[in-house]
Amino acid sequence: MAATRAQVENALAAGNGILTLEPAWVARDFLPAGRRLGLPEKAYNVGERGWISERWLASTTKADNKISPPDEGLSYVAGKGPRMTLRDAVEAAPDLVMGEAYAKTHKGLGRLAKIFDYAARLPYHIHQRQKDLDKLGRTSKEEAYYFPDGVDMGPHPETFFGVHPSIVERRQFDLLLPYLVEWKDDQILRFARAYLQVADEGFHLPAGGLHAPGTALTIELQEDSDVFAMLQARIGDVSLSKDLFWKDVHPDDRKKLGERAVLDQIDWEVSGDPFFYENRHTSPQPVANGSQPGGDEYWIYYNTQKFSGKKLVVKPGGTYTSKDKGVYSIFAWRGSGTVDGHEVAGKNHRRDELLVSHARATVPITVKNTGRDELLLLKFFGPDVNIDVPTIPHYGTWRP
Repeated sequence: MAATRAQVENALAAGNGILTLEPAWVARDFLPAGRRLGLPEKAYNVGERGWISERWLASTTKADNKISPPDEGLSYVAGKGPRMTLRDAVEAAPDLVMGEAYAKTHKGLGRLAKIFDYAARLPYHIHQRQKDLDKLGRTSKEEAYYFPDGVDMGPHPETFFGVHPSIVERRQFDLLLPYLVEWKDDQILRFARAYLQVADEGFHLPAGGLHAPGTALTIELQEDSDVFAMLQARIGDVSLSKDLFWKDVHPDDRKKLGERAVLDQIDWEVSGDPFFYENRHTSPQPVANGSQPGGDEYWIYYNTQKFSGKKLVVKPGGTYTSKDKGVYSIFAWRGSGTVDGHEVAGKNHRRDELLVSHARATVPITVKNTGRDELLLLKFFGPDVNIDVPTIPHYGTWRP
């Protein structure tokens, strides 16, 4: 641990408080990849592991796959010396990475950013709430989506969320049960409502909410977790293993309740909200005092204290002075430039990820656009860093 801490200290000193990160690719075996992650065609198919369908960003989270390399999902710090994961860096030197005060109250970065890229709509599923995961020693997964522009939206750019409100109002939860027991098709989606995925917009979804994300390339920010229960048995020609349904259900609950165990894990208030769009749809919101001659900053992940995120748009030839409240990571989506002297470039897997330590984040950083196009950077923050993050005013008087 002491050697790793010294390595972190040296890396931060060399980068003036900023770490350059290597890309972390994640395979999934239940659906083919959308092939929009910028890899060579032959790199997407990884045999029995499935397809490279996700890229995890500044990740300290291990992917929870049945067949998996021991470091799948973990980001590595680029640089000299022994290879070091970002998770090891945070564990060895939490005060140096996250700041002393934040490190005393938070075990780690507490969030996971990822790009997911599938050729078909994801199956209808939930991510369990904390009360259902305590007995397994796992963490809940609240999440939010952003659909970047300038990329093909795929064949089904609409997401199913929740159920028809009348199902919850009448407490007809058992309507879903036969589809879970029989486990043979996709007809459970008949109970859900679809929402179009629009570029430069997104949604916020608490844990326990039913959803089946569409095929738009999605940059997701979520709690630090990889838990789920799939409720859909088939996607097109692909049959899903029912192991994906039981994955994060405690064995005692499975034995006692059967398929009803997952019905009990659903957040029906969120899933049946007739004003789901009004309460969960997110479009970019200007950051207070975030407009400068050289560029503009917007909130794109908000409505929760569990994580938050911004996009920074710097004009061609422009300069922007960035200052934040705590540690964050950067992903360059488009354009080229520098962040405190570190070269960044969208679509360049070796120059598109940085981790900005607390000490460096909380003083002014100069961001320059050195290219001909807009420089678009996404910033990802963990829990409680931005207490001023916007909240959507609750719409309607719905209570099931």
